Amino acid sequence: MSNPFPTEDVACPLGCHRHDETILVGQDRIHDLPGQFVVVKCKQCGLMRTNPRPTPQSMANYYPDDYGPYLGTRVAANVVQVPVVEKVAFYKKPIRYIFKHFFQFNTEVMPPLPPGRMLEIGCASGSFLHHMSARGWQVQGIEFSAKAAEVASGLGYPVHAGSLETAPQPAEAFDLIVGWMVLEHLHDPIAGLKKLRNCAKSDAWLVLSVPNAGSVEFRLFGNRWYALQLPNHLYHFTPNTIRRVLDAGGWKVEKIHHQRVLSNLIASTGYVLIDKGYPRLGRKLVDYPVRSGWGNFILYPLAWLLSQFGQTGRMTIWARVKS
Repeated sequence: MSNPFPTEDVACPLGCHRHDETILVGQDRIHDLPGQFVVVKCKQCGLMRTNPRPTPQSMANYYPDDYGPYLGTRVAANVVQVPVVEKVAFYKKPIRYIFKHFFQFNTEVMPPLPPGRMLEIGCASGSFLHHMSARGWQVQGIEFSAKAAEVASGLGYPVHAGSLETAPQPAEAFDLIVGWMVLEHLHDPIAGLKKLRNCAKSDAWLVLSVPNAGSVEFRLFGNRWYALQLPNHLYHFTPNTIRRVLDAGGWKVEKIHHQRVLSNLIASTGYVLIDKGYPRLGRKLVDYPVRSGWGNFILYPLAWLLSQFGQTGRMTIWARVKS
């Protein structure tokens, strides 16, 4: 099955000799566009990538205005987003104590920093900008989707509508740069990281979240893994390869947190059911990550246990500028 939009063949961005092995073949499960996409693994460094992949020009076809992250990050007028753990803390103090002190719930999101200047790459419709602004940060964003960037700008925050590559140099350097599930979307993540390095103060932090292709989820579900998201995800990182890529981009990894959520596992099970002829039940499970709510608390003990062995499907990386 041919791909509907132009593609390109690219080598490993770490400069390795061209020696890849095919890991899997999958399709677009987000928008059900036709075509097949191959994930290959560099035999020299282990970095996995989608190849061939949509060109930078054709990639916009895979990000329609109703793309999930764009809709899921909208903020109601004059409403400050409050993390779930804070809602629980307000209503259920015993639950807060158990989850924060025994399971360390939601403590791995951000380094302990005083408010300063923050840049979010892939800010979508602006909910995290809104969240951090309410906590005293001066925030800016970069968003590929013009429609989502317009929504975020409408909240009053400066947002560059376009790619990271086209973003102008900021007037002042940043104390903190964040990107939630965005690095795997970049056509050239190393060049992007170098650009972010040049936008950062010498003691700045970089906080990124990416899917963990080194997890048991990836090995178990293969092309049905919810976090695979072909062809939108161009790179598929493991803890080892994310360190390599960040190092090449001018950043030193300080810590890798394995997120304590099982949303990917549940949604991946939904894809299995759909493929086996149970679309109604399967679709309910696939939609779980956007409507999980209290389900994350119920499943949290198991997620916490798997995270201790680095086996959950998402990871958050803290990095500092390399000296």
